[in-house]
Amino acid sequence: MKIESLQNEHVKELAKLKEKKYRDQEGLFLVEGDHLVKEALKYASVKEVLSLEKKEIPVLNTLVTEAILKKISSQVSPPQEIAVVEKLKELPLKGDILFLDGIQDPGNLGTIIRSAVAFHLKNIVLSTTCVDVYNEKVIRSTEGMIFQVNIMRRETETFLKQIKSQGYRIYGSDVVKGTCLEQLNFQGDNCFIIGSEGMGMSVTARNYCDQNFYIRMSKSCESLNAGVASSILLYERSKHL
Repeated sequence: MKIESLQNEHVKELAKLKEKKYRDQEGLFLVEGDHLVKEALKYASVKEVLSLEKKEIPVLNTLVTEAILKKISSQVSPPQEIAVVEKLKELPLKGDILFLDGIQDPGNLGTIIRSAVAFHLKNIVLSTTCVDVYNEKVIRSTEGMIFQVNIMRRETETFLKQIKSQGYRIYGSDVVKGTCLEQLNFQGDNCFIIGSEGMGMSVTARNYCDQNFYIRMSKSCESLNAGVASSILLYERSKHL
């Protein structure tokens, strides 16, 4: 069977998943394009793939028109297939954590997720003030790496208080005060905080830090964006694994 009507109720429901409130309500998100769909099929729970042509895949494959893909897609030029995926399951926290305190830019978050995979960090925790990890721009910029990281969203004070009681050492990023990144002791269980692009760490997060760190750089550069800073941090940490 092929869906051809833009007024089809199923199509209308899927198009709503472009909005965060409907993603939260349904526990689903959209993945667009051949590469990302393949990664989703390998690592996630895919409910359905909508495509222009029949696919040899182990899940429901619904044939649709280009107009329907355009209606559901968030891109100007819609892809040839879109997957409907269940939100990723949270795993128990084990080992180091990267806590993102108010990251707003989808591209930055996508970069951070890719760097986490590249440099062997399993856990990313987002504050409630961060951009939605299932935002279509975040999904695209992860290049499929989103399926290989344990990601969760938590209220800042509650979470930091909890992991501190569990013996985690909490490090905060601070371009003015702190220890040079290369001099940190990466032993034990650590939580590294990267603050928002415009404001840095929140006051709440600062109050839970055991130690601050900075990234050594030219004096002519005031600061790095969150994606770059996180990548350098994760690379430096990986040298101690």
